[in-house]
Amino acid sequence: MTPEEVERLIEEHLDGAEATVTRARGSHDDDHLAATVVSDTFEGLSLVQQHQTVYDALGEHMTTDVHALELKTYTPAEYEEHADGE
Repeated sequence: MTPEEVERLIEEHLDGAEATVTRARGSHDDDHLAATVVSDTFEGLSLVQQHQTVYDALGEHMTTDVHALELKTYTPAEYEEHADGE
């Protein structure tokens, strides 16, 4: 599964989400990915709940096509604050 396919699935299943998916740093395997997801959906959710929401969007692909997913999730406000801090 390509990073673009994973982005599409996340964005289709999480209303208004913006996903950026790449191969995990240092990984040469196609099934080790890194994702940053920004969505209003995460508002009021714990970090664990945010990650579970993304895993739910990927469904069975998390067990069949994606072996590992380094995941960073943000609300739009958190992402803006994070970007300003860099």
